[in-house]
Amino acid sequence: MAMTLAQAILSRKSDKAPEEGTLCRVRVDLAFANDITGPPAIRSFKEMGAEKVFDPARCAVLPDHFTPNKDIAAAEQAKEARDFALEQGMLYWEQGRVGIEHAFLPEQGHILPGEIILGADSHTCTGGALGAFATGVGSTDLAALWALGETWFRVPSTIKVRFEGEKPENIGGKDLILALLSLIGVQGARYKALEFSGEVVERLPMDDRFTIANMAVETGAKAGLFAPDKTALDWVTPRAARSFEPAFPERGAPYEKEILVEVSEMTPLVALPHSPANVRPALEVGPMPVDQVFIGSCTNGRLTDLEQAARVLRGREVHPSVRCVVIPASREIFADALRLGFIDTFIQAGAVVCTPTCGPCIGGHMGILAKGERCVSTSNRNFVGRMGDAGSEVVLSGPLVAAASAVAGRVADPSEVLAND
Repeated sequence: MAMTLAQAILSRKSDKAPEEGTLCRVRVDLAFANDITGPPAIRSFKEMGAEKVFDPARCAVLPDHFTPNKDIAAAEQAKEARDFALEQGMLYWEQGRVGIEHAFLPEQGHILPGEIILGADSHTCTGGALGAFATGVGSTDLAALWALGETWFRVPSTIKVRFEGEKPENIGGKDLILALLSLIGVQGARYKALEFSGEVVERLPMDDRFTIANMAVETGAKAGLFAPDKTALDWVTPRAARSFEPAFPERGAPYEKEILVEVSEMTPLVALPHSPANVRPALEVGPMPVDQVFIGSCTNGRLTDLEQAARVLRGREVHPSVRCVVIPASREIFADALRLGFIDTFIQAGAVVCTPTCGPCIGGHMGILAKGERCVSTSNRNFVGRMGDAGSEVVLSGPLVAAASAVAGRVADPSEVLAND
C-alpha cells in the first residue's frame, strides 16, 4: 500500500503497518517541554514512579514562555524545570542562550526529517516544515514519553494542500496559511495530517514553510507536513545534531481529499477577531485603528520576517498613537538581525525590541493589551483575551502588514506604505 508522508514516517517508528484510523505504538525521537508545561510534566513523571528519562539526549526543557521571569511565580516555574533538567542531564539552554522552542530546536538540529517529535505545546507542529511528524501533547502524556520513549497514535488521514500559481511579491507563508484557513476553517482538518505541496511550495523558503506548518494546528490538524526537498535538506543537514533518514510520500498514496489554493491574485491577508479563519484582504478591512503591533512569535519571528518588517519601517516612524513590539524568535535570529541592521531600523523607527520570548503572544508579558485595545500581531491566535483583557482584540497578519499598520496607525496593506519607494 502506498503511503502518505505521515504514514511513511510513522511506519519507520512502529512495529505494525500504520493504516489510516488504526492505533499504532511509535518510538519518539525528541520529547520536550517549556517553562509552563514542564513543571506539571515533572510532577506527573515523579508521581508515576519514574526515576530516569529514557534518553537525556532526546528529552529537553526550554524556558521560553514567561521568561525572562516576569514575576515570582514564573521564576519558581522556571527553577523547577531547570533543576529537573539539570538533574536528569537533559537538553537545556538557559535564558540568553535559548529562544522560542519551535524556532530554536530546528536551528540547533534537534528536529530532523523523518522523525517523530512530541512537545508539550500545541505549536510543535512547526517541525513539520522539515518533514518530521511533529505534534503537541499534554503534560501528562509528556511525562510518560520522558519515562518510556514511546507513545501511541491513531493514524490520521491526510489532506493534500496544493499552493499553485505565481506568488505575488508581498505574499508570504502567513498569507498562504490564512488563505487555507479561510477555506476550511478551524476544524476543517481536525485530527488529520495536512501535506503541503504545489509549485509555490517548491520555491518557498524555509522561514515561510515554518510559518505554514506552525499554524496547521489552527485548522485542527494533528500535523502539517512538507516533503523534505533540496531546500529543506540544504537547510537542515549542516545543523543536524544526529544522523537522520528522510521519509517521503509515495506515488498513489490515499489522500482523503485535495485542496487547491490559487495564489496568483492574492493580496496580503489578515484574520480579524476572534478567529484565525475570519480572513479578509488587508485592503478591504477599512479604517480600523490599532494601539499595538507585535512582530515576532514562533509563527513570524524568524530572520525573513524581521527583514520584511525592517523594509517597511526603514526611514519611517511608528505612528504616534501606536506602540510596536519586536521580538526575534531566537538568539541566532537576534544576532543576525543585529548584524544586518534590522534592530537599529526598529529602534530608529520607535519600536521596542525585546529578548526572545513567547511573551505577548500568550498574554504573558512584554505587550499585554488593556480593555478596548486592538493589536495587529504576527502570532497565530486571536481568540478572546488571547493577548490580554477579554475586551481587547487581536488581528493576525504577516510581518509586512504588521509593519505597515505600525506606520499607518491602522490595519494597512504594505502597498499603502511602500507606494513611494
